[in-house]
Amino acid sequence: MTAPAQPRVAVAVGVLLRADGSFLLGSRPHGKPWAGYWEFPGGKLEAGESVAQALARELHEELGIEVLESTFWRSCAMDYSHARVDLRFCKVTRWRGEPHPREGQQLAWQALPVRVAPALPGTLPVLRWLADERGWSGALLAEAPR
Repeated sequence: MTAPAQPRVAVAVGVLLRADGSFLLGSRPHGKPWAGYWEFPGGKLEAGESVAQALARELHEELGIEVLESTFWRSCAMDYSHARVDLRFCKVTRWRGEPHPREGQQLAWQALPVRVAPALPGTLPVLRWLADERGWSGALLAEAPR
């Protein structure tokens, strides 16, 4: 007997990039799967939404910003215990407003190596892509304090 197929969930994800090259990560709020893990902000596409529409809606809901310029970048799929998540990553290079937590999450502007932990597994491919683009050959994640 085979296990039932996991539900597939399409997610729009924003890689907010500042001029200095830093990027925004947020912690998953209490009460959600993987609470406390750090990720790039975003959320599920609703019926009939494009990736750009979902991204704009989610970043407004989560961070209180208005997306002015975003470009689809890459995608990947991640298998989590609750679902197979199809992640559609967009680089966000212009927005109106200062990102602030609207869902009880923490926010942190980061550079490589990332100093917040733990990182959600779906965050790791993005860090590798950023490292490759920037010619970064060091660790993606800073060593945990001892």
